[in-house]
Amino acid sequence: MMPHSKVDAIVETYLSIADVEAPGLVEGLYLEGSAALGDYRPGTSDVDFIAVTAAAPPEDVLERIHTRLGAHPFDGVYLTWDDLRRGPNDLGTRPQAQHGRLNRRGELTPVTWHTLAEHGLTCRGPKPDEFDIWNDPDALAAWTDDNLDRYWRRLASRASHLTTPWGLISLGGYGTLWIVTGVARLHYTLATGDITSKTEAGRYALEAFPERWHRVVNEALRVREEDSAAPTLGSLASGLSDHFGTPRQSLYGSPFERRKDVLGFAGQAITSAHALYATR
Repeated sequence: MMPHSKVDAIVETYLSIADVEAPGLVEGLYLEGSAALGDYRPGTSDVDFIAVTAAAPPEDVLERIHTRLGAHPFDGVYLTWDDLRRGPNDLGTRPQAQHGRLNRRGELTPVTWHTLAEHGLTCRGPKPDEFDIWNDPDALAAWTDDNLDRYWRRLASRASHLTTPWGLISLGGYGTLWIVTGVARLHYTLATGDITSKTEAGRYALEAFPERWHRVVNEALRVREEDSAAPTLGSLASGLSDHFGTPRQSLYGSPFERRKDVLGFAGQAITSAHALYATR
């Protein structure tokens, strides 16, 4: 059962186009991300997929499929059954779709394999527990520990400078949600060995971190529930009104005060997560 009628419509549209352009090409289709983790938000969530083929698919065919699909929020990767058995190490690149375009630049990570194995939502093909999927907890932990600095610490550093794009984004609700739940999700993975959603990561953070950080975590959860924050100037401007409207929606009186806590929490969570990995 699909988590929302919007997801069902996107999946149905994609499969109908793929089957016309290349009958039999897509042998398996699985959802990961928020749709599989029980946290899909129709206003802001993408639909993340893993499409499985018998052999490497022709890129021109995939280009036609995603051109016809257009701007539907359907992001994912094309893998073969053999790829799923082997895991992401040494696979090189695989075709990936993002924001309606096909590219080969995205990173293949253990998160995809783990999410499929443990949480994947089947749209076509055998269920994940009916075929071989590489799933290495040590590799997942190592990738997560590396990603804390390679992506999240660098992003927080950019966000600390107001004149950068992320400096501005961090003033809005999207930046709050993305950074707070992002680092909390990685902390959760190193603490439990599993993957979780943005909302569940926020709830986990309320249990795992001192009360000092509860306000900013609850703020991120409020933004997630509101389901309107996006990385756009329009969303930023709209979100800033949460601080000054009547009644005030934000838990903070000022976006600058909130941004300070967002970055402070990120630093605390990254340091704590590294400590968890060091004690494995």
